[in-house]
Amino acid sequence: MTSIAIVGAGPQLGLAIARTFGTQGYDVALVSRNRAKLDGLVDTLTTEGITAAAFPADVLDPDALTQALKDAAAQFGGIDVLEYSPVGTFGITTLTAPAGTEPSHVEFEMNFQLYGAIAATKAVLPAMREAGAGTLLYTTGAGSIWPDPRVANVNAAAAALRNWAMNLHKELAGTGIQAAHIGIDASIGVSVLPGVEAARPEQISPMYWELHTTKRDEDELVFKLGTEGFPRG
Repeated sequence: MTSIAIVGAGPQLGLAIARTFGTQGYDVALVSRNRAKLDGLVDTLTTEGITAAAFPADVLDPDALTQALKDAAAQFGGIDVLEYSPVGTFGITTLTAPAGTEPSHVEFEMNFQLYGAIAATKAVLPAMREAGAGTLLYTTGAGSIWPDPRVANVNAAAAALRNWAMNLHKELAGTGIQAAHIGIDASIGVSVLPGVEAARPEQISPMYWELHTTKRDEDELVFKLGTEGFPRG
């Protein structure tokens, strides 16, 4: 039995990733703070023949997030793949330009992006180490690579998550565990910033399967419309 836990699951990228892995026989654990939305996603996946379950937790609550992932592991016999995608804070957090950024503007994003990722990882990594296998995938917007001054506070935290994920890849080399970062240089579904194109989530989700299967030596893939799945550089 194989499973994936998607933290930050929603009806766009999270659902697409669930379908990508679910159609390969993976059970899907969906984690986010909204139980009603999770239940809707579970219903959708179930009607498509994919085994899925909801585990509500807020990524800003490390204890709740840890418990949700432990519950998912108990239900599905372990977690083989962790996908952490704390994207979509537009409309939740105040977006700030560099000179107008206060520490409090970055604090929320650091909790949401980096600290949540660390908590989720600590919940699943010990079992992966014991098994000598597993995959840890972390998603940010492309501002973590190519900063956009319109969203400097979001970019700062995203860059921290990217750096941490790529260092984790180096630390885990040779253990059988893959860690990698996915940078998305596009809005998903609908454009949220002027000049930023929108992509369909189904265009992006195959990269996660590639990092789990055929591109396990890569520490990063970047999605850009027309050049999907290219390494940085």
